[in-house]
Amino acid sequence: MKPPFDQSEYQRRLDAVRTCMLDRNLDAMVIGDPANMNWLTGFDAWSFYVPQAMLVLHDHPPVWLGRQMDAGSVPLTTYLGSESVRPYAEDLVQRDDVHPMDAIARSFKEFGIADKRIGFESDTYFFSFKAVERLQHGLPTAAWIDADRLVNWCRVLKSDVEIHTMRQAARIASHVMSVACDHIAPGVRQCDLVAKVLAAQVSGVDGLGGDLASICPLILAGEAAATAHPLWTDEPFTANQTVALELGGARKRYNAGLARTVQLGQGTQKVYDTAAAVKEGLEAVLDCIRPGISAGEVHRAWQGVLDRHGLVKESRIGYSIGVGYAPDWGEHTVSLRANEETVLEPNMTLHVMLGMWMDGWGIELSETVAVTETGVECLTQFDRDLFSVR
Repeated sequence: MKPPFDQSEYQRRLDAVRTCMLDRNLDAMVIGDPANMNWLTGFDAWSFYVPQAMLVLHDHPPVWLGRQMDAGSVPLTTYLGSESVRPYAEDLVQRDDVHPMDAIARSFKEFGIADKRIGFESDTYFFSFKAVERLQHGLPTAAWIDADRLVNWCRVLKSDVEIHTMRQAARIASHVMSVACDHIAPGVRQCDLVAKVLAAQVSGVDGLGGDLASICPLILAGEAAATAHPLWTDEPFTANQTVALELGGARKRYNAGLARTVQLGQGTQKVYDTAAAVKEGLEAVLDCIRPGISAGEVHRAWQGVLDRHGLVKESRIGYSIGVGYAPDWGEHTVSLRANEETVLEPNMTLHVMLGMWMDGWGIELSETVAVTETGVECLTQFDRDLFSVR
């Protein structure tokens, strides 16, 4: 095994984070988000279900602090040396009387930051309230600064090698959708279709192996299409159902999302009309995306189409996407929604997600795109029409 990118790429990322730390007057930064750890160093392991952290300093390579049995993943997946590995003992895991962050706090002191300004991620899935509490208890004289999403915003503008990897993830996503559309039919169980999808996601396409996508396959069948994120069941698809599929592909932990809608047999006229309107809206959004335009302006292009067709959608229509681990592939930064002032720049990657969850049915259509110097590149490639299975 080796890191997915050259060492110079990780140095570029580290330099960007350190610059942001200087802007915030931070002496150190504690990362809890596994996606941020991966982006910064390449660290890749299913170790985030127990406490772990990555410490970023100005005068030392990033330091991984985690469970002893996972320490071997550091030399396997990163360029970090032994001086950057600080494991804690196995007997600290999942006990009431001690906590792994007590040991991690003691390790922090070795780097001379006990009375420094330490930034930390305050709103990430795998960095709990107790974890922060124990760190603060262990370093009571440090100034703990909420620096949530500092690293996330460093990830927004992708390098050329990241865009290349996103293209590969999108090829896998497009292949996955093709497999799904080839196998869906009345009488097929949802779980059996998902088995085909998962196999396609992992086996990949054209020699490109895939990873687990950061969001599981979402199957919105019949009345379940009235909501955005239902999980599959063992129920069979039925004749005349409208089924929305939000799938995706992942390569080197980079995700590309892709959603399409399938009509099994005959649908209502409202389904066909809404599908046509959503496709028109997607084309308006893609025509609008370019450097210098705000995310809110992109949303207005979509809203104009909705208004003409008398449709309503209250949720956002897209977000920044890239490196991810379950349960989410979004970067938690840019959102395409009304009044969003973030200005689009080249090499941003976005999942444009147009979901219309109606009363008892729904339509989804999405693309993963990259902002270019002059406009937009659609990374995913699949027919946008309502897919009909007769």
